[in-house]
Amino acid sequence: MRRVPVLLSAALMLALSSLAQAAPAAPSTPMRAPLADHHQYVYSPAVAAFLSSSAPLQPVTAQDLIAQLDAAGIERAAVLSVAWVYGRPAQLPDDEYDRVRAENDWAARQAGEYPGRLVALCSVDPLKDYALAELARCAASPEFGRGIKLHPAAGVPLDDPAQMARVQRVFRSANARGMAIVLQLRGTSADGAPLLTKLLLPFAAAVPVRVAYAEAPPPGARAGEGATPLAALAVLAEAAARQDPRMRQVWLDASSFARPGLSPADARRVVRRLRQVGMERVLYGSETAVGLEVPPRDAWAAFRSLPLTDAEAARVAKNVMPYLR
Repeated sequence: MRRVPVLLSAALMLALSSLAQAAPAAPSTPMRAPLADHHQYVYSPAVAAFLSSSAPLQPVTAQDLIAQLDAAGIERAAVLSVAWVYGRPAQLPDDEYDRVRAENDWAARQAGEYPGRLVALCSVDPLKDYALAELARCAASPEFGRGIKLHPAAGVPLDDPAQMARVQRVFRSANARGMAIVLQLRGTSADGAPLLTKLLLPFAAAVPVRVAYAEAPPPGARAGEGATPLAALAVLAEAAARQDPRMRQVWLDASSFARPGLSPADARRVVRRLRQVGMERVLYGSETAVGLEVPPRDAWAAFRSLPLTDAEAARVAKNVMPYLR
C-alpha cells in the first residue's frame, strides 16, 4: 500500500472498541462486503507533492486501490478526484485551473485501467470562476462517470448569499446535464444546516445528490449534534422523516460516520438519524482524512461497529449509485 503509511494505532483501536460496546451482539454469520465503495481516491504524483507541504503523501494509483478493494472483497468503487485541493485558500497556485484539469484527467485515466470496477468522478470547488467550465468539460467526456464532486475548499458558505449563489448555479448546471452531485460538507453548524435543504436541494431536483462529510469534531468539542457534522445529518434526517419532497433524491454518504474517535453516544445518534433517512438511501464509503488512512477492509469493520442490526447493515452493503451499476 503506497498511501500515507499509518498503522491502526492504540487510539484507533480504542475508538473502534468504544463503538463495539455500543453495538448489538456480533452477527452469527460473516456478512458479505459492500457491493461498492462510494468514496475512494487516487493521488497523482503532482497532487501528492502539492499536498505534502502539510503532511507527507505518496501517490496512489488505481492498481494500489484495486489491491485494497480485493483485500476487502469489494468489487467496485467510485474514484473521487482530489482536483479541488488546488483551490485551497492557503496555497492557490498561479496555474490553478490547469492543475485542476490535469488532476481530474489523471483520475479518469487511472479508473480507465479497470473499466469494470472503477468509475471516476471529477471534482471542483463550486466557488471558483472556472467551476461551470470544468463541470461542462467533465460532463462531455466519456471518461468520467455521470457525477461530479463539489468540494468548496473553504467550506460550504450556507450563510453567505453571494457565495451561495455561485454554488446554486453549479447545482443548476449539474441538474441540467444529468450529473449526479456529491456535496462535501465541512463544519456545517446547527444554525446553518437547515439552509442546505432550502437553498441548494431545489436546484438539483432531477439528479441524485449525495451528501458527505469532511471532518470529525474538533478536539474538546461540546458533545451533541450542534457541535459536529451530525448537525447537517440531523436536518436531512428530520426532513426525510417528514417526507420533505426536496429529499426525494438525496443519499447519505456514510464514509465518515464510523470515523476514529466517534463516541458511543454519537454512534447511537448516527444510527437514529440513518434510520430516519432510510437505510435504502445510505451509501457505504471508506474515505478517511489524509494522515489517518484506513484500508477499506478496516473501514468496513468500523462501520459494522455502529449499533445497526444485521439487516440494516446488509441493506447499506447492497446500495449502489446508478453511475456504479
